Amino acid sequence: MSKFKAFLKRKDIVISGKRYGVDALGAMAQGLFCSLLIGTILNTIGTQAHLPFFNTVGGFASQMSGPAMAIAIGYALHCPPLVLFSLAAVGWASNSLGGAGGPLAVLIIAIIAGELGKVVSKETKVDILVTPLVTILVGVGLAYLIAKPIGVAASWVGKLIMLATELQPFLMGIAVSVIVGVALTLPISSAAICAALGLTGLAGGAAVAGCCAQMVGFAVMSFRENRWGGLVSQGLGTSMLQMGNIVKNPRIWLPAIVTSAITGPIATCVFKLEMNGAPVSSGMGTCGLVGPIGVWSGWFAPSEAAVANGASAIAPTAWHWIGLVLVCIVLPAVICQLLCLLCRKLGWIKEGDLSLGMSDKK
Repeated sequence: MSKFKAFLKRKDIVISGKRYGVDALGAMAQGLFCSLLIGTILNTIGTQAHLPFFNTVGGFASQMSGPAMAIAIGYALHCPPLVLFSLAAVGWASNSLGGAGGPLAVLIIAIIAGELGKVVSKETKVDILVTPLVTILVGVGLAYLIAKPIGVAASWVGKLIMLATELQPFLMGIAVSVIVGVALTLPISSAAICAALGLTGLAGGAAVAGCCAQMVGFAVMSFRENRWGGLVSQGLGTSMLQMGNIVKNPRIWLPAIVTSAITGPIATCVFKLEMNGAPVSSGMGTCGLVGPIGVWSGWFAPSEAAVANGASAIAPTAWHWIGLVLVCIVLPAVICQLLCLLCRKLGWIKEGDLSLGMSDKK
């Protein structure tokens, strides 16, 4: 057993929830962002501005989502070059055969293929042949065997959530908004979760609301401690920056969570806010304004996943724009700040509890 552990250590194979559930999942979301999400945005710009070149570039970027995800996962697993580059084929096969639930198939299969590729890497004199062969044969072979069932299962769960949201927009608006919002602040990837489940429509709108509540909420309520640097880094970056403070005082999370429980049903019941862009946008919130941009792109050019769920292009009205701005920015800022002031008055949040150690405190 000690020799086996030593071998795993030498190969940098760490079998843990953090390596696979945090590092790999987060990297997968970045791969999706740099392919499918960027492609969707470019395609929408091309359609609205009548610039075919943007549609062409966007199409190429979107088609590379499988390889981009797999390579990103391999990077998170510290795969050596020959394994990392071989994962491109694995990602393409897994995503293609996984259908609507392709991202989850890519995650599982890329992890297995990547780790097995690391096992044989540099163990033979013909490494340049053995390592790619093992990685690709294992990965593509698994894709043929299990990608479709994984994709079907993920798609089924996603559709169940979306159907439940359609039938019970108030309760599911709260549930989806809170759960996805919490996932965004935790050191896991809410974007990858939404992508794996293919969340669009009302459920996607609730997810966007929850993520924006966390990011905008923390940015605004910690302004007195972190000033403009904190406002930008959390509002356009990630609320995950507050995890260290949350561990020290979990009650600082209450305003953002309660805010997401309020804005979620407002999104689903009042404004009927639907996120029909790329599903990954549902879990991005205001990070680079990807969540709102996803809603916007879904109005004019719904993603393939959204179209498969019955979405179609619409001409947005003033009500759509008002709902988008209120749910994503205004309501989270106002509600979370008011709740934070209440918590400060009750002594649950004290001066410095939300500090990120930003230098800009003037």
